[in-house]
Amino acid sequence: KYRILHYVISSMLRYILFFLHISCFAWSQPQLKQFISGGINRSYYLYIPDSIKQEAPLVFVFHGYSSSALTIMNYSGFNNIADENGFAVCYPQGTIDDNGNRFFNVGYSFHLDQEVDDVGFAISLANYLQLEYNLSQVNTFSTGMSNGGDISYLLACQASTVFRAIGPVSGVMMEWIYDSCDPEKPMSVLEIHGTNDNISKWNGDLEDQDGWGPYIGVNTAIRFWSELNHCNSVIADTLLDINTSDGSYIATEKYQNELNDNEIWLYKIVDGDHDWPGAYGNMDIDASQAIWDFFTKFLLEYNIGDVNYNGSIDVFDLILIADEIFYNSSYNFLSDLNRDSSIDLNDIVALLTALLY
Repeated sequence: KYRILHYVISSMLRYILFFLHISCFAWSQPQLKQFISGGINRSYYLYIPDSIKQEAPLVFVFHGYSSSALTIMNYSGFNNIADENGFAVCYPQGTIDDNGNRFFNVGYSFHLDQEVDDVGFAISLANYLQLEYNLSQVNTFSTGMSNGGDISYLLACQASTVFRAIGPVSGVMMEWIYDSCDPEKPMSVLEIHGTNDNISKWNGDLEDQDGWGPYIGVNTAIRFWSELNHCNSVIADTLLDINTSDGSYIATEKYQNELNDNEIWLYKIVDGDHDWPGAYGNMDIDASQAIWDFFTKFLLEYNIGDVNYNGSIDVFDLILIADEIFYNSSYNFLSDLNRDSSIDLNDIVALLTALLY
């Protein structure tokens, strides 16, 4: 309990100092929106740039334990990056635990009595936003700070058909997540983590000495995802130490698979703490920009109706959609030509019309 109190107080002090440094925000604050998930009234902020196009990417940004959606929206700067690159950003709000702190449920030892389904919340909210705002159902990503990074790992394991890649900052894989992780699709991962992180420890805490619950170390997590993606080559580098006064520098490891496009990246903040680089702590990079740059490597180009991803809409797509209807297959947004959230004869008619005209 004392450790949690220390973490809450230190986090508040960092955020207060950061806000004092900012005289104004570069964007107008989106309103807090409501969404029902699992019978619970949940909240989130949604930022959509004025110039956004249909089928634009969607990025989820999860806050840390005891923090909030508004806080991470303010310090991450993702709205500015969204303005420049034309994607939507969702900032989910965690529920409140018995200690009065907001959290996302990843199974911390003091949350064992919690039954909040945050994976279900993220999936249902993503599906809603994709359809409601004509956002991409393929190019949806997740990042977050600390507890927000932890839930990103859980989504990678349990919602790999919804999220295309993740970019945790100071995130860890709880031991139970690591032991049970069996994603339907392997995905790309970028982890940004300080070696001196005293909250989400670099080497993990399998003995649960700090009271969060057992979790694995960063190197073990990177090795897990690299092996899962069959990455057989690695490129190591050291970034230019632009800010020599922040007490840290960055070493990178990029694991690649020559057979597919998935990659596992590690930004190792040597002597770095529990920070979001660019906002506080290490100032050699802007973590948010680095995360978006990583996500852009895995953006999938597609057209509604091109079910087999061959670059054209043809009779083969028609056959595949007919098979989906006949066999009552799982919903495939590429087959939903009229965007009514169901696959039926109307979609075949729409595809025939597109082929004929």
